[in-house]
Amino acid sequence: MILHYFKQKENTEKKLAYNLYNKILSDSNLLLNQNNFFKEKNYKTSFEIVSIFIIVNIKRNIQFKKYNYKLINEELINIFTLDLDESLRIKGIGDMSIGKYVKSYIKKFYFRLSHFPKNIDNLNKDDFCQYLNYFDFIKDNKEIEASEKFLNIFNNNTEADN
Repeated sequence: MILHYFKQKENTEKKLAYNLYNKILSDSNLLLNQNNFFKEKNYKTSFEIVSIFIIVNIKRNIQFKKYNYKLINEELINIFTLDLDESLRIKGIGDMSIGKYVKSYIKKFYFRLSHFPKNIDNLNKDDFCQYLNYFDFIKDNKEIEASEKFLNIFNNNTEADN
């Protein structure tokens, strides 16, 4: 009887994480398709954008101590990993080497997470612009425009969550 209760709670976090991931993908696609400040519009750029959105959501879940945020964040990473696996398979990566590619992208994600500005409360344009420059997927002299756009989306999503 108690195990059923725990599984039910876990399913709630999975649903929340899945809905959040779908929102991240939707916001990422809009940002990628509606702006011209990206050097290229390819898988690498899409990975960068989705990674940034996931990082911001993870940091905000921790900051606001959302109910069961650890489980939600863990599930968000699991969904992201499965999505990487599936999308790489669609790109033509075979079964023998898919693990190596997924591992490589997950390492890149955690590297980006470790370099994200520490104070998400006061995430400003300059700090975020510097962060974007570090990964080199924004056109030269478009970093400020890109950081403003990202921050605007983050702020609108925070207001919608509250």
